Amino acid sequence: MDMTVTTYLLYLGLTVPLTVWVARALNRHGQVFLIDVFQGDEVIARSVNQLLVIGFYLVNLGCVALFLKSTRDVNSTRRLIEVLSSKVGGVALVLGLIHFANVWAFNSFRRRAVLRAQAQPPVNPNGYTTVTHAEGWAAPSQPTHR
Repeated sequence: MDMTVTTYLLYLGLTVPLTVWVARALNRHGQVFLIDVFQGDEVIARSVNQLLVIGFYLVNLGCVALFLKSTRDVNSTRRLIEVLSSKVGGVALVLGLIHFANVWAFNSFRRRAVLRAQAQPPVNPNGYTTVTHAEGWAAPSQPTHR
C-alpha cells in the first residue's frame, strides 16, 4: 500500500474519533448550561443542544475532509509522522477554536438569561413598596391614599 494512502487512513482514524469524542462531551456538558439558559425547559434545551452538535459535526468533519489532501510526498515513516502530525494538529486547533466558541456562546446565552431574570421585579409595584434608585439608596414610597 502507498505510504500516502496509509497517512490518509491514519489521519481519518485519528481525527474522526476525536471529533466524535469532543461533540459528545459538548453535548453532555452543554446540556446543563442550556437548561439554565432556558429556565428549566429541558425540551427546548435538548433541541438547541442537538442543533449545536449537528453544526459542530458539519463544520469539523468538513475541516477534516478539507485537510485530508496532501501535496507532499510521503516516502518514509518519518515523513508520514510529520505530515500526519501537521494534519491532526490543524484539526485539533479547529476543534479547540470551535469548542471555545461554543463555551463563549453558552456563557453569553446564560448571561443574557440571568440579566433578563434580574430585570423582572419579584412583585408588582404598588403604593407601599420601596423604590430603589440607581445610586443604590432606597427611598420610602409614599402611599397614594387621600
